[in-house]
Amino acid sequence: MNKKTNAFLALGVFFSMCMTAQETQEPTVETLDEVVLTDSRFALKRENSGKTVITISQEEIEKNQGRSVAELINTKSGIEVNGTRSNAGQNLGVFVRGGRNRQVLVIIDGVQVSDPSQINGEYDLRLLSLGNIEKIEVIKGAASTLYGSGAAAAVINITTKKASDKAVNVVINSSVGTNQSQDDQDYRLSDFNNSVNANGTVGKFTYKAGFNQQFTDGLSAALVEEGEAERDAFSKKSFDVNLGYQFTDAFSINVFGNVTDVNSDFDGGAFFDSPGNVFNSDQYRVGVSSKYTYGKGSVNLNASYSTFDRAFISDFPFFAEGENLILDVYNKYTINNSFYTIVGLNVIDNQATFEGNAVDENPDFNIVDPYANVVYVSDFGLNINAGARFNNHSEYGSNVTYNINPSYTYKFGEGSYIKPFGSYSTSFITPSLNQLFGNFGPNPELDPEENLTVEGGVEVKLGKNFRASALYFDREETDVILFDFEAGYFNNPEEVNTSGIEVEINATPVKNLSVTANYTYIDNENNAVLIPESKANLLVGYDFSPRTFASVGFQYTDDRLANDFREFPATEVTLESFSLVNLAFGHTLKNDKWRFLLSVDNLLNEDYQDVFGFTSRGTNVKLGVTLNLL
Repeated sequence: MNKKTNAFLALGVFFSMCMTAQETQEPTVETLDEVVLTDSRFALKRENSGKTVITISQEEIEKNQGRSVAELINTKSGIEVNGTRSNAGQNLGVFVRGGRNRQVLVIIDGVQVSDPSQINGEYDLRLLSLGNIEKIEVIKGAASTLYGSGAAAAVINITTKKASDKAVNVVINSSVGTNQSQDDQDYRLSDFNNSVNANGTVGKFTYKAGFNQQFTDGLSAALVEEGEAERDAFSKKSFDVNLGYQFTDAFSINVFGNVTDVNSDFDGGAFFDSPGNVFNSDQYRVGVSSKYTYGKGSVNLNASYSTFDRAFISDFPFFAEGENLILDVYNKYTINNSFYTIVGLNVIDNQATFEGNAVDENPDFNIVDPYANVVYVSDFGLNINAGARFNNHSEYGSNVTYNINPSYTYKFGEGSYIKPFGSYSTSFITPSLNQLFGNFGPNPELDPEENLTVEGGVEVKLGKNFRASALYFDREETDVILFDFEAGYFNNPEEVNTSGIEVEINATPVKNLSVTANYTYIDNENNAVLIPESKANLLVGYDFSPRTFASVGFQYTDDRLANDFREFPATEVTLESFSLVNLAFGHTLKNDKWRFLLSVDNLLNEDYQDVFGFTSRGTNVKLGVTLNLL
């Protein structure tokens, strides 16, 4: 029996189970109106938001146990995370709306996170663990007004797990699975994920503590064409703690800390096995958040101090260290039921170490940005989100970013509306310390990259069972920072333009059957390496009962250009399109203490290259178990 026959048999069994299960359904819980936070920092109903914000709920996170944050967001519209289908230690390319890593900002519990030691100063998503996350919101488009540098193509806003109302709550998650390529299907257990989270509330005191561990082996990073390659292992350990105290009804404070250690074998390049190469990355992060509420407003403070140490041990060793201090303090004030305002100050100090640098081994820069934003929600359907930020940088000086995001909600029937929306927003990307003062082609005269994004679209919601949206965006990039082996880093005098279309559908056509689908088209006239022109995702899920679900997912990724660096200058190659089918089945026992999840990825054992010259995963099976102790 071939792999396609297996696939159709599995799909047939899946849908037959869906039909027979309809007779034994238990009552479902009514879904409340979705609330979004990221695009305004106020809890607004989705119908009053002028963006198509992606919300990944705790329920969806639980159904993806054992996956990474990057794998989960890679199923959403407008997003391609290159490397998620390869060896666990593969470098990730986060391409949102045809942008690059440096155009995506990550926020954890209200604080920007970035690594000053990275070439582009971006944050490594491999440091994150789903086991400690409550919710993820992704807002696409320029958002520098509220969030500062890097918020050009998207903001990934992560909220960690909240403390339980009980005195003690302990949850243990474990998963074990295979990690094998298309050619090596021996089903050896090689992927292990474990997490323990304890949290609770005692009087005015709250606490959260979480430990996450991952070990993955079985794949060579490089795709070796002849002979047997070394299996490259990946290991990650992280510990999170958060302690809070509610001093009065008006004032609360939380202190938090995180330690993450990543170790990974890596290979020297495409098709090139390099036994003995080891990568290590350590993150240490501490911070504080507080809130003082008064009348119709509140003063909020989020601050963190982080250090990063990265080491590449090989024939060409490389070491990098970075640290940053980030402070964001803002006042939220609700004038009335229609006007919501924010006035804030964002301060960032970045430092890095470049050993042997002839100019400065420990350069730094700082940013001091005041900003303001206002949201207007009328009683006749008009909504406006607008603001501005005055960016002040110690090296290149000052510039201004702004946004205006109107929408109009026309309601008809219960829970139904049609909402046209648009936005005109600017953003900026600060040159990194590597680009300004590093060891390889630094240029202290670099200007920030500037992006202008224009988008327009419409969202339609029909009751509780159907929501769809479609939008067009156009992003113009100026002063893009490029690298040349002779000239070093420089600002590109030519404008770069990227446009595209995004379509999303969320529907419940019959009771307990859910369908989510999205399609993205990207027209990137310059530097479209590794970015697919078209990408589509489909997920069909069925809830047999509130305790049992099954789903089948499909993902299509179009042809992509890639660079072959085995010769100089590099030559362009084309990676062929591919399609993946994934299955999942989950069940919770009646005592609500045990939950089981079985998943099968790449059911058809598709043969493809996610990253040119590096191994991609074939059919893999994973079993997850969750235990609620208290």
